[in-house]
Amino acid sequence: MGSYSDSTSDLDEELPVFDFLSQVSQSHTEKPDPVGLDGCDAEEAAKFTAVKGIVGKRTADVMMISSDSDDDAPYVPLAQRLKQKQDNVITTSSAVTNGKDAEPCLTSNLSSFHKVRTTTNRASDGSEDSAALPLKPLSCTETSPAKRKPAKRSAEEIQASREEAMRRRQAREGQQRDKGALRQEQERQKAERRALAEAAKALRPEECIKHMVVAVDPALLQLEGGGTLLASVQALGCSCAIEKQLLPRSVSWMRRTPCAQTEDGVCEPEAHVVMQMTVDDFITLIHNYIQEERQGRSDSGPSLSPWVQERQRRHPDKILSLVVIDLEKYFRSNKSQSQKRFREAVAGEEQGGGKAKKRRKNAAAEVLPEVSRVEVEEAVVHLQLHTGVSVRFLSTWKDFSDHITMTTKAVAEAPFKRERDKTGFSFHLESEWAGGQKVDKSGKGLLQVWKRQIQQLNRVSPDMASAILAAYPSPRLLQKAYGLCNSDREKIALLSDLLIRRGEGVTSTTRRVGPELSKRLFLLMNSRDPEQTLDSTV
Repeated sequence: MGSYSDSTSDLDEELPVFDFLSQVSQSHTEKPDPVGLDGCDAEEAAKFTAVKGIVGKRTADVMMISSDSDDDAPYVPLAQRLKQKQDNVITTSSAVTNGKDAEPCLTSNLSSFHKVRTTTNRASDGSEDSAALPLKPLSCTETSPAKRKPAKRSAEEIQASREEAMRRRQAREGQQRDKGALRQEQERQKAERRALAEAAKALRPEECIKHMVVAVDPALLQLEGGGTLLASVQALGCSCAIEKQLLPRSVSWMRRTPCAQTEDGVCEPEAHVVMQMTVDDFITLIHNYIQEERQGRSDSGPSLSPWVQERQRRHPDKILSLVVIDLEKYFRSNKSQSQKRFREAVAGEEQGGGKAKKRRKNAAAEVLPEVSRVEVEEAVVHLQLHTGVSVRFLSTWKDFSDHITMTTKAVAEAPFKRERDKTGFSFHLESEWAGGQKVDKSGKGLLQVWKRQIQQLNRVSPDMASAILAAYPSPRLLQKAYGLCNSDREKIALLSDLLIRRGEGVTSTTRRVGPELSKRLFLLMNSRDPEQTLDSTV
């Protein structure tokens, strides 16, 4: 469709009137229009005029020439006719609401225009019945599909559509939940794998000491060598925690294990505990043990073994070890006192008053009972046999700090060593010697395999294996040799006379394999009893 603004601007100009057009127009004024329109058709005629004006914009310079006589139509100037068309276009444009309805209306009005034009032509031919024909109302609603309302849906259809939408939404939410759960599970598994890798790395000897925490009892730091102990632990590279322990004056250990939930990890306590005992307590327990052994009972208290067993009963998950510092000082003091008493007895001092004063003066020094070294060793052996607790005697606090440092390293490396020593079979030797012998396709290496098989026997040296290997380079040859023997006694003694050479040159020596090894090899190659031992008699 053309633009209304462009057409109106062109219509405002005064167009010229030509003479040849005026003559034709005058001939049309003599013949009246035979089409009669009543009141209700007036509106349709106006709409027809408006549509005609719209069409006229597209064909502004086209003149309609009727086939009737030129004398019947009255003359109307072109400027006046264009003015009337402009007014009709303005009236019609106000009735059109939007651009979408205008195009269908234009189509229907154009069809009505052609119908009215046809009726006008028929009326000019003199038909009287054509004057009474009514004009069809110009309506956009009959031909425009956009104005048609959609059919109403039933309640069942509405409910079904709602249920379908609900099912789709629930399915989407379920998929989102499943994806979220899968993502969380993947993240959890990834964190667990990372924690396992970090835990395995933490067990290595070069890394394990960094994950150890040494817990020291505060009472131990208040003693003479507390500062030395703390400095040694910190210099080792591990963490140190000062907290009250279950056993007084003891040192325990904890290991930080990497955990997937927490970044710092979890501290797991170790079973080993080192307890420092004073010389006074240790000598008292030893003295009570001696009294129990000699008299069957102790009046002053428990002995060493029952005292340790009571601690083990209270803490069954702990592995206890005892440390006694500077026990030699006690033995030196006892020795000096005994020598002094011996000198006094030899000198024969008979000053009773002086003796009483000295005894009262030295009463505090003679509080501890006298115990010999043999009695101490006896009590310690009894303790180890009945409780499994070891006692370590150290000279200075520096030695005690070094002992704690070495124990810390041993506790840190213990899990790695246990995993390294684990083997698939109890009889498999985990060492470089038992690492296996490579054999290629040509058979190179079979000789060494046979030699190692012989060396697996108890008390078989490489020289013995080499002597047997020189005589019988393969098990098949040895088996054939056994087959050539006439009796079992001859088979048992087959290898006993083989010479074993040791060393080279003038320093070399020789000896025989002997009947013992010869019998074991015979049982190894010929026995059919799986329960028979190689050291058993034939």
